[in-house]
Amino acid sequence: MALKFDTGFDPVYGQGVSVAPDIQRITARNPSPFTFHGTNSYIIGRDTLAVIDPGPDDEAHLQVLLDVIAGRPVSHIFVSHTHRDHSPLAARLKERTGAAVLAEGPHRPARPLHIGETNALDASADTAFVPDVALPDDKVIDGDGWSIRTVLTPGHSANHAAFALEGTGILFSADHVMAWATSIVAPPDGAMADYMASLDRLIERGDRLLLPGHGGPVTAPRGFMRGLKTHRRMRERAILERVRAGDRTITDMVKAIYRDTDPRLHGAAGLSVLAHLEDLVARGLVVTDAAPAIDGIFRPAG
Repeated sequence: MALKFDTGFDPVYGQGVSVAPDIQRITARNPSPFTFHGTNSYIIGRDTLAVIDPGPDDEAHLQVLLDVIAGRPVSHIFVSHTHRDHSPLAARLKERTGAAVLAEGPHRPARPLHIGETNALDASADTAFVPDVALPDDKVIDGDGWSIRTVLTPGHSANHAAFALEGTGILFSADHVMAWATSIVAPPDGAMADYMASLDRLIERGDRLLLPGHGGPVTAPRGFMRGLKTHRRMRERAILERVRAGDRTITDMVKAIYRDTDPRLHGAAGLSVLAHLEDLVARGLVVTDAAPAIDGIFRPAG
């Protein structure tokens, strides 16, 4: 399947949007090149509710969530990962509702930092977040008329989780799979090998509808995710071709491969190239001095 992104999304700020039976989407007003129109929070249930990804620490978004909750009890707050556009509001929502906060765990990088390396994504990490309940893979949480299964999907971040609404074929895919753009996989927070393995896992699940952390739903998930996988392999081949053609730095590769991309995203693009290069070095296709680094020199193997 050719990869076609869907950018025709109306966030409908300030209110809940019904996206499936007993599922309301509320989009935070935090648009950016990285968040599209903003972060999607989801409210699940009819009587006693669950919230998935409360979003950024924003008073207006908290108030909209409470308006949609409309005084009903909230038993659980699920958090997909600890980037600051998804998890910080959990603490304040817990204060207002008394709900337990559940997630894979606190923020952590996908690998240790190398000597002299700084984490370019430190500002985006919610390092204060600690869940009340740490969710292992495949854990099912039963609520009032709903059950949610944890599907661990590391890649975008080390602690990224998707959540499956049992018996519906609906998966809340957070930032792992989105209809409007590819997910950012940026070391040391994320790892390309983990991302690809998680993508394969979701393809095998066969869910019928994905509700992502940004933008609109993915309505033909299996074909779209196969397209994502092909897109990543094509990007990998483009990087390998640039290395074989003589590009030695990530800066040079980004200039060539992302020449039509918004320059504001070139920093993230460089980290994405590094994620691919880490994988290519691990597979013996590219070599570099010491560990792969954003300012490293890369050469073809052999």
